[in-house]
Amino acid sequence: MVRRKPAPVSPLPQRDGIDPVHVKLPLDGAWPTVRAYLEERYGAAAGDGRIGAMLAAGEFVAADGPVGADTPYRPGGHVWFHREPGPPEPVVPFPVEVLHRDERIVVADKPHFLATTPRGSHATETALARLRRDLGLPRLSPAHRLDRLTAGVVLFVADPALRGAYQGLFERREAVKEYEAVARYEEGAAARLPAVVRTRILKDRGRLDAYEVPGEPNAESRIELAEARGGLGRYRLAPRTGRTHQLRVHMNGLGLPILGDPLYPAVLGEGDPEDYRRPLQLLARSLEFTDPLDGRRMRFTSGRVLAAWQDPAGWGG
Repeated sequence: MVRRKPAPVSPLPQRDGIDPVHVKLPLDGAWPTVRAYLEERYGAAAGDGRIGAMLAAGEFVAADGPVGADTPYRPGGHVWFHREPGPPEPVVPFPVEVLHRDERIVVADKPHFLATTPRGSHATETALARLRRDLGLPRLSPAHRLDRLTAGVVLFVADPALRGAYQGLFERREAVKEYEAVARYEEGAAARLPAVVRTRILKDRGRLDAYEVPGEPNAESRIELAEARGGLGRYRLAPRTGRTHQLRVHMNGLGLPILGDPLYPAVLGEGDPEDYRRPLQLLARSLEFTDPLDGRRMRFTSGRVLAAWQDPAGWGG
């Protein structure tokens, strides 16, 4: 087993389970100082004078100490800083359940609406930050991710030196993932199941939804109907690949958009508070893999129940 070279250790501590921003200085470029590079990369977003003020306050730090306004630029060097705290994040009122914990891994059962890792406006209210704080594991890192709106089983790695071994399970498609979804039961669409859907999916930066285009497939999902009742179907989904929103796009393409989806078949308006009573009806039900370190066969199953299947009447079923 080849272990990936770990990233350099940050001289700054975490804040609320959130790592400082790590900047690796490019190997090419003609910046005379670190400040010149930081101004070019972050100046517009930070605002006039903000980079200079952070430098004066010692908020940018290299391995050998604070970065000053005149610190020379060193290609390949490393700089860390903490993002400025934004407005308080809305608290997602559901717990992260721990299914398994040992000295190497943590397997969690993530709720809907909670991001797996910090991204954009979601930082402290993420599964990673919560687990780091609650379990006292500051070096915990994800082996893979789930969409924020999707609930279910997620694998985290406690030792950064082992992260590559567990990430490799997903890169080599050796981890077996099974999902569950609730959508309308359409007799015509259901008659075409089970089916293996192979399409080409793209996701543009700044666009909320992913979309399918002609061309070489890059996404593959097996979809079958597990059972139907009251006008709703419970579908079993097995992705072979891991494109953004893949299962949501494939279900929508079959004419079976997942209940509670704010993007498919149409992007809903932004800005309204999220309705925690009507989450996306998609659940990462199980994860199975052979442990890359000791060869044990591991299987973990979510204990969550999709609300629309538990109470179809509340969803029009």
